[in-house]
Amino acid sequence: MNAVTLVFAALCVFAIGYRYYGLFIAERVICLNGERPTPAVAMEDGHDYHKTNKYVLFGHHFAAIAAAGPLLGPVLAAQFGYLPGALWILIGAVFAGSVHDTIVLFASVRHQGKSISKIAQLEVGKAAGLLSSIAVYFILSFTLAGLSLAVVNAMYESVWGTFTLFATIPIAFIMSLYMNKINPDDVRGASIIGVTLFILSIYFGSHVAASTALAPFFTFSKKQISLIIPAYGLIASILPVSLLLCPRDYLSSYLKIGTIVFLIIGIFIVNPRLYMPPLTAYIHGSGPIIPGHVFPFIFITIACGALSGFHCVIASGTTPKMIASEKDIVFVGFGAMLLEGMVAIIALIAACVLMPADYFAINVAPSVFAKLGMTPVHLNALSQAVGEQLQGRTGGGVSLAVGMAYIFASIPYMANLMSYWYHFAIMFEALFILTAVDTGTRAGRFFLQELIGLVYPKFAQQKWLPGIIVTSVIFTFSWGYLLYTGNITTIWPLFGMSNQLLAASALIICTTMLIRMGKAGYAWLSGLPGLVMTVITLVAGYLNITNNYLPKGNYLLAILSGIIMVLMSVIFVIVFMRWYVLLKSKTLTKDKYGAPVLEIVED
Repeated sequence: MNAVTLVFAALCVFAIGYRYYGLFIAERVICLNGERPTPAVAMEDGHDYHKTNKYVLFGHHFAAIAAAGPLLGPVLAAQFGYLPGALWILIGAVFAGSVHDTIVLFASVRHQGKSISKIAQLEVGKAAGLLSSIAVYFILSFTLAGLSLAVVNAMYESVWGTFTLFATIPIAFIMSLYMNKINPDDVRGASIIGVTLFILSIYFGSHVAASTALAPFFTFSKKQISLIIPAYGLIASILPVSLLLCPRDYLSSYLKIGTIVFLIIGIFIVNPRLYMPPLTAYIHGSGPIIPGHVFPFIFITIACGALSGFHCVIASGTTPKMIASEKDIVFVGFGAMLLEGMVAIIALIAACVLMPADYFAINVAPSVFAKLGMTPVHLNALSQAVGEQLQGRTGGGVSLAVGMAYIFASIPYMANLMSYWYHFAIMFEALFILTAVDTGTRAGRFFLQELIGLVYPKFAQQKWLPGIIVTSVIFTFSWGYLLYTGNITTIWPLFGMSNQLLAASALIICTTMLIRMGKAGYAWLSGLPGLVMTVITLVAGYLNITNNYLPKGNYLLAILSGIIMVLMSVIFVIVFMRWYVLLKSKTLTKDKYGAPVLEIVED
C-alpha cells in the first residue's frame, strides 16, 4: 500500500464526518443557540474569560490538545503494522474523539466554563464531582509529565530548536500588544506579524546553532530543560490568557498546521511506499515496544490521535471561557479533533515509510534489537544523512523525525537537506507538545482551585491572585517532580491507560447531561463510545499491571494504575445510578431559556 491512498481515505472520512455527523450533533442533538450568551460574553474579565475570534480560538484549542499523543502514539503502534492504527484513528476520531471534544465543550459552555469535575458535581452529584477532581488532578499530572518528557528528549542539547522555542514567547507578547492595544481585534495583521517573526526565528536559529559565541547560551542538559519547562508552565498559568497563552498557541498552530499541510503535499508528490506490513507478528503480543496484544493495547497506545481524556481538560478549561458564540463549538471542538486525527495518520505514515528493521532498530534498545533477528537496511545511511546516531533512540520521537525528513528530502530539489529537515522535525515535535503544557498547567490550576475551594472557599474565586499563584505552584511542582525524576518508559503506559479512562468518564458524565435535557434518544452518540472504551481500557489496565508492571517490579506504577481504575469505576457506578433516576422521570419542564429539560441545574 502507498501513503497517498491512506491520506486520501483519511481526508474523505474526516470531511464527510464533519459535514454530516458533526453538524447533525450540533443541530439535532445539542441544539446550539447562537443567541444564548456564552461565559466569555457574560463573565468577561480580561484574564480567563475573554471573547475570542473563532479562528484564533481554533488555533489555540488545536495547539493545546495536539501534543505528544497524536505524534508518538501512532509511531509506537506501528509495531502492530499500519492497519490496526489506521482503522482506529479513522473510526475513533470521528465517532469517539470528536464527539467527546464537542460534547464536553458544549457542557462546559452551558455551565459557565466550569471544569469536567464541576460538571460531574452539577449533573451527577457531589460524590462524583469530588472523585472526578481527585482523579483528574492525578491523571493531568501524569499527562503533563509524559508530554514534557517528550520535549526534554527532543530538545536537550538542541540549540536550533531551543532558540526557536524561546523566540515564540516574546513574539506572543508582541502579537498580544498589537491585538489588544495597537489595533484591537486585527487578527490578520497580528497573524502576519507573528508568522513573519516566527519564520525569521527559524532562519536565525540555524545560524545561532552554528555560532560558537551564541550556541552555549541555548545549550541545555536534560536536567536543565526539565526545570525550564515547568517554570514556563507556571508563568503561563498565572498570566492572563490574552497576554501569552492564547497568542503563543495561535502562533504555534501556524507551524503545526503548516507542517502537516506541507507533509500532505509532500506525500502526494513523493507517493512513498509503506514498507511496514499491514499486520506484523507482534499483533499476538511479545512486541519489543508495546508489551501486549494488539487488542486492547492499540487503543491506549494511539491515545490522543483518536480519543483523549486530556482534551476534556482543555475543552472544560481554557477554551469554553473564550467561545464567543455557541455556534463556534462544533468548528472548534469537532473540527480540531479531526485535524488531530489527520496528524495521527501522518505520524503513522512517517513511521511506516521506514524499513521495518530500521524502525525497530531506532525504537528499541540495542540489546533488545539484537534478539529480534533483524538486520538494519538503511540505518547507517540515515544516521549519516541527519548527522546523528539513530540506533536505540527510543520513545518514537526520533523515528518520527526521520520519517518526516525522509518525505521532505524526497521532494524534488530537496535531496541534500535531510539533516535540515530532521532537525526541523525535532523542533516541530517539541513545539507541538509544549503548547499543551502551558494550557494543561492552567487547566490543572483550575481543577486545584475548585478542589481546595471545597475546604477554603476563597480558593474557588478564580480572580483571587494569591489562590492563583499558590495553586499554580503546587500543581506545577506535582508534574514537574515527575518530569525531573522519571523517564518516558515509566510514565507513558500509565498516561495511556489513565488518559483513555478519563475520556470514557467524560463521555459518560456528559451523556448524563444529554439525558437530563430530554435527549435520551440521542444519548447513545456519546454513551456508547464511553461504555465501550470503559471496558476496553479497564481490561488494558489490568493486563498492563499483571503482565508488565508487576513482573518488572514496578509496584508504585501498579498501585497508581489500580487507584485510578478504582476511582473511575466508582464514578461510573454513580453515573449509571443517576441515569436510572433520570430515565424513570417522564415530566419535562423548561429552563430560563425556554428549553425543555427533565431537571433544572445551575448554568
